[in-house]
Amino acid sequence: MLNEIFESCEKKMQGSIEHMQREFKTLRTGKVNTAVLDNIKIDYYGTPTPLDQVGSVIATDATTIVVNPWEKNLLGDIESAIAAANIGVNPNNDGEQIKLFFPPMTVEQRQETVKQMKGMGEQAKVSVRNDRRDANDKIKKLEKEKEITQDESKSAQDNIQKLTDKYIAQIDAILKDKEAEILKV
Repeated sequence: MLNEIFESCEKKMQGSIEHMQREFKTLRTGKVNTAVLDNIKIDYYGTPTPLDQVGSVIATDATTIVVNPWEKNLLGDIESAIAAANIGVNPNNDGEQIKLFFPPMTVEQRQETVKQMKGMGEQAKVSVRNDRRDANDKIKKLEKEKEITQDESKSAQDNIQKLTDKYIAQIDAILKDKEAEILKV
C-alpha cells in the first residue's frame, strides 16, 4: 500500500520536472530554437493544427527560422498566426516560404527570459509540493483507518519528504544550468 503511494508520488514529481522542461523549450535562448513556434496553431480546413504539421520548420542558422508550407495557399494563414503569436519577430513572406529573423538578444531580454524561466521553475516546485501533500494525506488516511501504525506513518511521511527534497534539488539544478545557458552571450 505504501509502496504504491511512493511510486505514484515519484511518478507525479517526475512528470512535473518533464513538464517544466517542455515549457523551457518555448523560451528563447542565445540561439533560435524551432520550439518557440510549438504553441502556434494554423486554421487548416477548419481544424487548429500545429505549425510543424502544415509545413517544415527549420532553424537555418543561429538567428533564422524558415517555415516552408506544404501547401502554398497556407502562407497567409501561417504569416498571420505567427504575427498574432507575438514571439518577438515579424514574419517575412517571400511567396514561397516564411523567414523569421531573430535579432541577437539584449541583456534585458535575457534577464526577462530568466524571470520567465524562474516562474516556470516555481510552478514546478509548487506542483511537487502539491504531490507531497497528496501523498501525505493518503498516508494519514491509512493511519486514521488503522491500516498502518503511527510509526509507519511517520516513516512514510519522512520518505515522502526526502523524495520532495530530491526533486526540488533537481529543479534548482536544472534552473541554474538553464540560467547560465540563457545569460551566456
